[in-house]
Amino acid sequence: MMTGFAVLASAILAQAPIVAATHQPAEPAEVDVAYSELAAGMPAAAEARIEANRSLDARDPARLINLGAAHAAQGRTAQAEAMFKAAILSDRQYELELADGRWVDSRVAARMALAELKRSDRLAAR
Repeated sequence: MMTGFAVLASAILAQAPIVAATHQPAEPAEVDVAYSELAAGMPAAAEARIEANRSLDARDPARLINLGAAHAAQGRTAQAEAMFKAAILSDRQYELELADGRWVDSRVAARMALAELKRSDRLAAR
């Protein structure tokens, strides 16, 4: 049985993907990565919720991507960049579903979020 958990990757950044991850964990369970808070535009609450969830592995791409999204939404682009890069380099990976229904590797989703962060930074610098 496939279990899913929701992930919001940089939705607050223009054109960034909203993703929902599905994989086959050893123990099927819902994983809380603050999807609702990010989707509702509450990045500080999302960050707090993710940080409080001790069941999440620190290298989990969903956790890293969502923390990056929360940091980016709060203007902490260096921290967001670090989270996205950590998701890219994580030894854990699985398929994520983008908002448009496409499935991509978690590293691809993290690269997309990082590229959007950098694009947003360049636009802001103009």
